[in-house]
Amino acid sequence: MTRAIILSIAILSLTACTTAGPYVTNLSSDGNNGLNIEKCTAQMNAFTGTVSTGECSTQNIKLRSN
Repeated sequence: MTRAIILSIAILSLTACTTAGPYVTNLSSDGNNGLNIEKCTAQMNAFTGTVSTGECSTQNIKLRSN
């Protein structure tokens, strides 16, 4: 019985951290008819109740007018 409890606790501890994303954290103009977009992931630790920012990436999109 104690072996099953220990195994259950070990499995739960491995699944307690979840990742969401990517989501947009910043939009800005590049000054040359384009946008700079910064995207990051969020990581939540269920045991401590903290949310932290994970990997971030930046992308540039050129806009044009017709």
